[in-house]
Amino acid sequence: MTALGRDDLRLDLEDATKEIVGFIRKTVEGAGAAGVVVGLSGGVDSSVAAALCVRALGRDRVLGVLMPTSFTPARDMEDARELARQLGIRTELVNIQDIGEAVFGRLGCDPGEPGQRIPAANVWARVRMVILYYYANLRNLLVVGAGDRSEALIGYFTKHGDGAADLLPIRHLYKTQVRELARHLGVPERIASKPSSPQLYPGHRADDEIPLGYERLDPVLVGLFDRRQSPEQVSRLTGVPLEAVREVLRRFERSRHKRVNPLTVR
Repeated sequence: MTALGRDDLRLDLEDATKEIVGFIRKTVEGAGAAGVVVGLSGGVDSSVAAALCVRALGRDRVLGVLMPTSFTPARDMEDARELARQLGIRTELVNIQDIGEAVFGRLGCDPGEPGQRIPAANVWARVRMVILYYYANLRNLLVVGAGDRSEALIGYFTKHGDGAADLLPIRHLYKTQVRELARHLGVPERIASKPSSPQLYPGHRADDEIPLGYERLDPVLVGLFDRRQSPEQVSRLTGVPLEAVREVLRRFERSRHKRVNPLTVR
């Protein structure tokens, strides 16, 4: 049995681009929408999603929305603006700091308290989605989500926040594949290789919360969910400790509810 590694994640980048572009075009036309709206964070996922939407629909039918907080790194906003200029798309800037603070004040929430940090972080993600749907409703647009498969499988997204969307054009791609597609699409290298961070609280980094860095996580996910191998097999083939592989599987199981429609009796 062959080892798991980068070869298992190789894409035909041109075919992948054509498939996604066709999907976006068909979905938007089928909905009778005027175009799409994308939240631009300066990260690789939203940048790739926006670039694909421009290829599918043209720049005049894509709106980018920048939604910083007081702790959003200035470089991220610079990267988001530069990407928008490169793509030639319209943008809106909505500083959401006051909105989040108003919600926290009404709830009596202190985001600095350890027990409230994650609930508060999810508020920021949901505030952003409220704003995206405002523009979608206002201008007859569809909301494009930028989540990838690596995040989806371990539940690393906010339910009804960044996980909410009308279409998810890159959710079938692992993070390392998204980075390669970014380079293929001409996304600036500083964005393509930027460490992932949802920026939902000061200093927020994905590597501090996910069980493995994406370069090691993605082969584990391929083994568990594409090859359907046991944790023991995946551990042997990737060199990742067995307990770490089991933690990936536990996160998948605990987050099942985030990947399905709300459950009903029938």
